[in-house]
Amino acid sequence: MSDISRLQRVLLGLVLLLTALDAAWWLLGGFHLDAFAYGRLAALSLGLLAAGLYYQNRRREAQLAAMLLGAAFLIQFSAAASVLNYMLITVAGPQIDGLLVSADAALGFDWHAVMLAMADRPLLNLLFFNVYNLVLPEIALVLVALAWSGHAEKTYRFCLTLAAGALIAIFFWATFPSLGAKSLYSFPPDVAARLTLTVTTQYGQELVALLKNGPGFISPSDMRGLIAFPSYHGVLALIVTWYGWNLRWMRWPLIALNAVILVSTPVQGGHH
Repeated sequence: MSDISRLQRVLLGLVLLLTALDAAWWLLGGFHLDAFAYGRLAALSLGLLAAGLYYQNRRREAQLAAMLLGAAFLIQFSAAASVLNYMLITVAGPQIDGLLVSADAALGFDWHAVMLAMADRPLLNLLFFNVYNLVLPEIALVLVALAWSGHAEKTYRFCLTLAAGALIAIFFWATFPSLGAKSLYSFPPDVAARLTLTVTTQYGQELVALLKNGPGFISPSDMRGLIAFPSYHGVLALIVTWYGWNLRWMRWPLIALNAVILVSTPVQGGHH
């Protein structure tokens, strides 16, 4: 069996296991789930899977197959992993934001003061806002570029690394949940009006309510990013940079872009 075949089987097994776990917990745990919406995502994933297998087995186009199969995996895995993250709210451990605030202070980092300073630097903050939100397009770009550049095996390894990073972050968060500095502070209206943010302090309060009251109706159209520590956004930036190194024409732009993403994460993601 080739390395590519092994990786494909690992990815398929992982996504099937995660989907089965979600389905079992949904049925046994009494969760309210938007089954129709998740069914549509699953149908999209299956369509891409079928197309990928066609191009792999009938057309012998490994590059296009890797792109389609990688996309199929990421769509279904992302949906299943986010559902699992929400279900884990019901068994999450004690919140560690207080400990992280103390760690910030020991490092000389004051999130509230940084945000007040950013309110006086609208152009820098706007740059952070726009760059921070490029992580998901970056993932799609690197997936396509790896596949079309003939790096089929690296395409599957890229998908597996993204999944491993997500699962580590999810289970760490479930054991030691953190909602981020954004959940602990508020700003005067004039300051808040000058801050263009991906994640606001109001968003932080919504996460506090989720952790306290449970997930409620779980739908992909109303999904919140729960994990504040470790920052999965930061993890994604590092993974994209690592795999982008294989693409000469994208290597240095990705390094520069993701360096800015990492710097912007405490501001735009509300992280400690």
